[in-house]
This record gives sequence, C-alpha cells and structure tokens, in this order.
Amino acid sequence: MSENNGPNPDQPAREYGVGRKLIGKNYETPDLYAKVTGQAKYAEDYHADGMLFCKLLLSPMPHARVKSIDAREALAMPGVRAILTADDVPPPADSLTDNGTVIKANPKSERALTKEPVYQGEPILAVAAVDELTAADAIEKIQVELEPLPFVLDPLETLRPGGPNPRLDGNIWVMPAGSSPGAPATKPPTMGELKWTEEDFANAKDGQLPMGKTPDQWTFGDLDAGFQSAALVLDETFVTPDTSHQTLETRSAMAYWQNGKVYMYTGTQSTAQTVPAIARWLHIDKSKVVLISEYTGGGFGSKVTAGVSLVIPALLSKKANAPVMMRISREEETFIGRARPSLMGRMKVGFSREGRIVALDMFVISNNGPYDAQGDVPTSGRIVSLLYQPQAMRWRGATILTNTPPRSAQSSPGGLQGIMIIEPIIAKAARKLGLDQVAIRRINCPEGKAPFGGPVNGTRQHATSAFLKEALDRGAEQFKWQDRVARSPKRIGSKVRGVGVSLSCFVGGTIGFDGLLIIKPDGRVTFQSGIGNLGTESVIDVHRAGAEVLGVPWEKCDVVWGNTANNLPFTCVSGGSQTTHAMTRAAYATAMDARKKLQEIAARSLGGGPEDYEVAGERVFRKGDGRGMTLAQAAQHAIQLGGIYDGHESAPDLHKLTKDSIAAFAGQGLVAAAKDNYGRDGQTFSYVASFAEVEVDVETGKYDIVDFLAYADVGSVIHPRSLGGQVLGRSVLGMGHAIGQKWVYDPHYGAMLSTRFYQNKPPTILDVPVNMQWGALDIPDPETPVGARGVGEPPVGGGCASILNALSDALGDEIFRRAPVNLDTILTSLEAGRPMQHPLMAYI
Repeated sequence: MSENNGPNPDQPAREYGVGRKLIGKNYETPDLYAKVTGQAKYAEDYHADGMLFCKLLLSPMPHARVKSIDAREALAMPGVRAILTADDVPPPADSLTDNGTVIKANPKSERALTKEPVYQGEPILAVAAVDELTAADAIEKIQVELEPLPFVLDPLETLRPGGPNPRLDGNIWVMPAGSSPGAPATKPPTMGELKWTEEDFANAKDGQLPMGKTPDQWTFGDLDAGFQSAALVLDETFVTPDTSHQTLETRSAMAYWQNGKVYMYTGTQSTAQTVPAIARWLHIDKSKVVLISEYTGGGFGSKVTAGVSLVIPALLSKKANAPVMMRISREEETFIGRARPSLMGRMKVGFSREGRIVALDMFVISNNGPYDAQGDVPTSGRIVSLLYQPQAMRWRGATILTNTPPRSAQSSPGGLQGIMIIEPIIAKAARKLGLDQVAIRRINCPEGKAPFGGPVNGTRQHATSAFLKEALDRGAEQFKWQDRVARSPKRIGSKVRGVGVSLSCFVGGTIGFDGLLIIKPDGRVTFQSGIGNLGTESVIDVHRAGAEVLGVPWEKCDVVWGNTANNLPFTCVSGGSQTTHAMTRAAYATAMDARKKLQEIAARSLGGGPEDYEVAGERVFRKGDGRGMTLAQAAQHAIQLGGIYDGHESAPDLHKLTKDSIAAFAGQGLVAAAKDNYGRDGQTFSYVASFAEVEVDVETGKYDIVDFLAYADVGSVIHPRSLGGQVLGRSVLGMGHAIGQKWVYDPHYGAMLSTRFYQNKPPTILDVPVNMQWGALDIPDPETPVGARGVGEPPVGGGCASILNALSDALGDEIFRRAPVNLDTILTSLEAGRPMQHPLMAYI
C-alpha cells in the first residue's frame, strides 16, 4: 500500500494535519502489540472454570413448522447438561429511546431460536455439554419433526400473481399509518402482501426489470421535461449480488451469571450500545449486563450491536448453572451472520450533450431475507441523488421478503448497490456521447451543501459539504488518467487493458453523544471509550482530538475500552461510518469541558478570572507571568473542590449511562464529561473517487486488477495510516462484489450451496494490485469542530464500480448486466456478442 504516494514509490509521503501535533499524525496504537503478537483476546480465547460447550441444531428446510421435538435420548447422554428451545427464549421486547419514547416490539421479528424456521440454517434448538463432541453427538440424537411450508428464494417469484409468500402472512412489511420519514415508528410494522400483475411482467422486454406498484416513492424536478430535452436516454437493468459479511471472527460468544448479572464475552462493533440490546433480548435491566469485548475480528455492519444469537449461551448458562461457550462455525456464520441484500435495479437516465444528467427514473427492489426490513432500497436512491446530482429524479422501491438468511447493513448498505447500478450506465453514456469518463463524472459531481433525496415536508435535505471534484481531479492526476486513456494499443495478443473511474459516497457521521475523561492526580489523562475495537482504530484515534485540545503528550494518555464494567460513556454505534465524526466531536467537547474546569480551578487557587489562564504543556498557567500549576496539581485541587470538578456532580444534559460512569469516578481526579451540542447545518457524507486498470485475457476470460487508486474527501485526516487502511481495505471489500462474491442456491430444495469461503471467496492479497494507492484532501468539514468525517463505507462503491467500468472499457458494453463478472460470463458473452447470463434470476 502506498500512503498517498504517486506512481513513483520513492516520492515522499504527504504531510497531514499541518499545524497540529496529534491530529493528522501517525502513531503506534496501544492495541497494536497485542494484535501482532497474538495476545489480543477474542471471544473464543476466553475460558471459565466448569465451562460447557454449546452446539446448534439448524433447520434443513427453508420454511417449515416444528411439529415435535424428542430430546430424550440426547438428555440421557453422559455429559449433556441442558437443551434450549424456542420455548425458553423470551419474545421480542419493547425498547426505549433516549427521550423516553417506547418503540413497540415486532412480534414477528427474529428470535435466537424458532419453532417456524423461515430459512435453511435457522437455529431450532441448542445443546450444552461438557465438550463440543458430546454436544454434537447429542444434536444427532434429537428427533425433530418438521412440516414443510411454501418457500421462495427470488423476490420476483413472490411478486408474481399467485406466487408463494415467504411468511405465512405475506411478503412485505407495512409501516404503521402516520409514520414520519426518518423518525422511529412507535408501533411495529405489520406483514402485508404485494403482487404485481401479469401485464407488469409482460411489459418488461429483453431482460428488463418489471416495474409494478411499490409502497415507497419520491420525486423532484420535471422528469418528463428532462427526458424530452435529453440528447441521450438509456434504460438499463442491473442486478447486484447477495454477499455474506464474511468476518474472520464468527459471532461466537461465552456467557455466565454471577451475583444476578450476566457476563457476556463476544465481538461487537459498539461496546456501549450493545448493552441495551443484550438487556432487551434477555428481558433484564441494563445494569445487570457486563459486556467484555476488547477485540472484534471484523464486523462490516454484521455486529453493530452484536447479534441476537448471543442470548443462547446466556440462557443455557442460567439453565445449566455453568459458563457456556458457543463457537460458531463458518457454515453457521453464513446462515446467521448476516449478508448484504441483492438489489435488482432499473434506471432510465437522460443526458445532455455535455453529459449532465437531466432526468433519472430509478426503480429498485431488494432480496431482504425473512426478517426486519433493511434500508438498502431507500438509501440507494438517496446516495444516487447526492452523488450524481440529477436535475430531476423519481425513485421507486420495494423491500421484498424471501426464505433466505437474514440481511443487515453491510458496508455502504444501499449505497454500493445504487452505485453499481448507475455507474455502468454513466460509462456507457460517456462512450456514446464521445466524452471522457472523468469529465462526465466531474460535471455531475456534488459541491458544497449539495441537496439529496426527495422532499421532506416540501424541502430537500443537503450535505454539510462536498469537495469531490477536487478529489476527482487530484486522483486523475495521481493515477495519470490521461496517459492511460491515450495508451495504444489497448490489446496485445489475447490481453486487453481497460481503465475505469467511479464516484462513491456514503453517510459520514452523526451528532449528540458524550465523552468522558479523567485527569489523574499523577497528571496522566485517561479517556473512557465506549467504541468497539473492530479493527478500524477509531476506538483510540478519536481521543487524540481531546489530547490535542489539552496539549497533553500522547504518551501521557491512556484509553480504556472493551469492558463495560470499567464505566464507559454514552457512545454512538460504530455503523454508518459515524464514529470518527461523532466521537471526535464528543472528545473535543469533553476536552473543552476539562479545559474550562482547569481554568476555573486555577482562578480559584491563584486569583483572577478563568479567562486569564491558558492550558498547554501539561500545565494551566496565567497569561503573561506564567504562574500556574501542573495538571497533576489541578487534579488534586479538583478532588478537594468536589462537586462538578471531581465527578460527584454531572451536567444535566448527559446521558444516564455517562452520569453513572461519572459517579463511579467520583473523587479520583478531575472528571470532565460533555455532550456534543455543537450545531450542524446539513447531513454528513464522505466521498471517494476511485480509479482502476484491468487486464483481460479474452481467450480464457481471466482478468487481473493491475492498478488501483482511491482519493478521499473525508474532512480532516485524524490518523493517516488508519485512514489508508480503511480507504483501501473497504475498496477491496467493494472489489469482491465485482470479481467473485455471491450466493448460489439449489432452487428446488431452497438450500444454499455457497456456505464456505472456497465457494464464496472474498478477495485475497492475490486478487489486488501489489501497489494500491490512496490519497486524501484533508479539507476540514465546516460543520464539525475537528473537521473530520467518517470513512469506513464511502470507498466501497468505488472499489466495485471502477472495476466494472474498467472491464466494460476493455470488453465493451454488451458483456454483463449483473455482478460479479466471472470468466465464463466474459467468454460466453464475447462469443455471443451480448450478455449471456440470465438477466434477472436470483442466485445463478
């Protein structure tokens, strides 16, 4: 990986964070040594005395009803301690928002165990035994009688007149009347049925996606006038793949009970925010949950608040009165570990002669799986509307249930799929209009406070900022785009080269969370971090913003994370690329609170007003004469003063979790805590311009990615090395959707055939260029005090679509209409002169 180097690897790396001591600088994170030496402990590394092991019995059918369970033979086995069934699992529970609003539970939501499995691989029961072999043998001896029920794998199949429904009550969720866009619904959705007409299907010709009625839509601008004025109109259909999250660490969990509390060891993206989820799933108070999650082996959206399956070892532990470890296999993870939903999309796009998108009609449906509706369908429309700024647009969509494993947000949920659908159309339009691929994207780029989505109460929302044109220009220069385009010949022997570019973006931050730090009597500063440690380093990086404000050397700082018994603050979930933005704001606010308290303590002790004092160099001192005290002395004074200074009191606007944590630190030093109350005009997004070159062997269909660059607009750079890892790592996640990752099913039995890595291979080091490059603008976002935005998800769409566009540049526009693009697709389509894959069928 080249850290913002140009094509010459010897070119010196760019300096970030000019004028700052910590922000924008590389450093060694305090968890690094443990990770590289194997000392980091993940869920399966823990052990407790008397620990039992759990195994699951999964449904062999895609939809069935459990008529009876005979576990007598298993229970009689030596070493078997307990069996758990759906009757032992609490029903879904209501939740409570921070402002006290009750969100009613959906009784048809997913539970850890079920009596009506709605996908092959759904857990029916669990066994706890003295070892895994005994538990596995016990599973084999349990007799489960299943009544097969109708099932459906393909969303188009259930939409046909008379088509089967995946649930007994229907195939879509219907939101309660009066629900407001973006606001939590206080009532659960109900199950409904959506069927299209024979005419809807008959009107779709030559592989086009049928367009029946949809429950959701929005529009802005004059669509008809836009199409009438267009110099070119394209109407294209594209299908994106269903892809498992494929985290290296499966969702294993270990649990035990002690003094009325459950102690849970598992991986999660969001330490502080997972506690309420566990409490809700177990129907216990949050104060009775202790979560230990120091290290998590990847999440990508599948472990935002861990997963409901973790209640299985907790409930078995209570039943057997012993700790229980549940190790999840790779095959089990494929079933219960979540996945990205496929989107089938059809777009009619009108372009001016200059390449400006003057009209865009977008229609999408998703393969949602059987449980809670995911947001990919509506998000796809919002991201496309922001990223390409059409002058007029209509969006229609439907989220369709199927009997396939549950979906959840996966890096850039909906954003990736929307970009995959539109980017090949833009590439094709550029060729038809005789325009440069960079130029056609530049003319459609968002700028400044760019609008997006449909009108909300008559007004469209807008972004806080966008500098994507600058990123596109710098990326094109660093990639030497014009030189590559001008290269001749493109083909030498059987090898053909193609270049592609793609825009990409996703949401980049939220607001309103708390920070907490303690200045100890020895002068060290401890930051309490409720962020999950899932590999991005934001769990630590964000607190450097606080240390920067206080002027404290990083070697004098400590970060506490990974164990809720250590009193953590109210923190955002690590999803939606919000952590860096949200928690640098909270860290900044907390450091400003500490600074204010230091100034007040100095004024009380040395005279004058707080405004007469500065904080720097591990001291608080009077301007001019330099009289003051060290941070260690100030911490001692804070303990003497008590009240708000040492944690005996807390600010009224803080979250209850933060207040409880503050109280636990009372009397231990200067305690600073603050809620992020800074304003924000607009919604926060981050952006990436991605460039790729591929080489295709037209005799074999095999192709290689020979070069790649991603240039990011993510606000202020906090930690360059971590940023580069995210920009390129998430680009590779996107590449997987272009080059090979997908689910495959047996349509007759409803059984998945791609349950292992070798059948659904994520990209490896052998699939990516040796010297992938990245860069970042380092232009601060004007609506946040540190200037930083999130980065985890914005690169994903560009990583995928730049590869697709490079392939079409090499091979032509009539090779593929769906992804991933495999060598058989290339060979058969080249021979036929048209796309040869089935245009719409799921799971081919």
